[in-house]
Amino acid sequence: MSEAAQKKRRVFTGVDSSGAVPVEYRFSHARGGNRHLVVVLASRHAKSGYGWADGHLDALRSNILWVRDLVDGTNTYHLCRGMDFSLEQSVAGLVSNVMNALALSTDQVTVFGTSEGGSAALFFGLKYGFRNIVAGSPQFLIGSRVRESNPEAARMMMGEPTDHNVRLLDSVLPDLVGSGANPSANVYLFTSPRDDQYQRQVEPFIGHFRGRENFNFVYNESPLITDAGKVTRHNLPTLMGLLTLLVDGIAPRIGMLRNGHEDPKRDASAIDAFLRQTAQVRGDSFPKPVVRTPSPEERLPANAVRFTGTAVGAVRVSFWEDGAYRGAAPVAPDGTWVWEHTSPWAKGRHVIRLFAADANNYQSKRVEVAFVAGEHAYAATPEYEATPQPSMPAQQLALTVTAPAAHQQLTGPAVGFAGYAPGAVRVDFHEGGAALGACEVRPDGSWMWEPGWPWNDGDHYVEAIAVDAVGNVSPWAAVPFTKLGAYPVPAQGVYFNSAY
Repeated sequence: MSEAAQKKRRVFTGVDSSGAVPVEYRFSHARGGNRHLVVVLASRHAKSGYGWADGHLDALRSNILWVRDLVDGTNTYHLCRGMDFSLEQSVAGLVSNVMNALALSTDQVTVFGTSEGGSAALFFGLKYGFRNIVAGSPQFLIGSRVRESNPEAARMMMGEPTDHNVRLLDSVLPDLVGSGANPSANVYLFTSPRDDQYQRQVEPFIGHFRGRENFNFVYNESPLITDAGKVTRHNLPTLMGLLTLLVDGIAPRIGMLRNGHEDPKRDASAIDAFLRQTAQVRGDSFPKPVVRTPSPEERLPANAVRFTGTAVGAVRVSFWEDGAYRGAAPVAPDGTWVWEHTSPWAKGRHVIRLFAADANNYQSKRVEVAFVAGEHAYAATPEYEATPQPSMPAQQLALTVTAPAAHQQLTGPAVGFAGYAPGAVRVDFHEGGAALGACEVRPDGSWMWEPGWPWNDGDHYVEAIAVDAVGNVSPWAAVPFTKLGAYPVPAQGVYFNSAY
């Protein structure tokens, strides 16, 4: 499995109907047995009602619970419908059910959100006693905010957005913070004066946190922040670093931090001149490498792709794909070079960027070459060589895989393969273009392959092909399956459904 596939988290979706209001969620298990839960509360503009579900949190080792904030198509701050706060209690019940299923305490939970989700993170974190609270650009006067900027949410949350109902919702968060609830919580509040809501929605309430053991205020004055939406994006590295520390049980004390010392109008002529003079890429004086093969968009067997060309004045040519290093080829004294990848290519279109480098590691400009990798080219190997019989028609091989079943979910750790391939002498196995192994076919046409290693958790797409004694091959057979981890049994009322 590729490194990117290993980093991608498996996500489950479900509905917790144990409370008065069904609550939709997404969930991803921790890596490496981490004993922490990050609860992500969505904002108004979150895609599909789930906040921070775009991959930014994939590197966290913790369990992650995304709570959807989309009731009848509109936002609710996870609080109420028609001033009925049973929605809030149902959201809290979902978090509690997941905690119980994972055997975690409130000290092992971080609630996180931005904008409307930041308000919800403060509310749930303080009211329900969670240890860590990370809130970006929250709004404290919730009733006023929704009545002025989100009429649909105002009607959903209040029924009628009367002055009385607005005042009541406006008081929910300030009163909770001012009451000193959950005084030992680690609170991290990110904001900026360039948020158009700052002076009304944040600044008047900072004093409510006075006296707390660990209140941390990150105040960003960067001129690059021009609206509320950019407050979070500008602080993204800090946010991700903070969440990583909290997941590892480290709660840094920041106190009051003012940042944003950017000077976009500074004179950069001196550094620009230095960079030009010392540039590693010497496009004007160092010719680009010439690629002779493959030709543009050429279709080639995935295990028979060969690059050739010339690179005048270079000592090596370097090959990259999607920003990842693939390999390098030495340049002969006459300027020619040849390169073949160490393993078969994944099927499909590939765009390779290459450049030449000299003995001082100065580089040429980049060249791109695209090709399409198709079916593998097979030839008889010494182990299975047989006397060719040209007069005989090619044998039509058929490969059947009986185990595992397509899309079967397996607990492992070992996963065995079995099936039939009458007339073949072996079956080869590949995943992602890389050879995994092979097994012999018995005289009755049956075969069985035991890889001999534990499979990584997650989805796998193995391809198998049968080969006879003279090199004839069967069509490729796909073997998709899922290797499950040791998942805990969910609490009653929480339904885990596999979805991606």
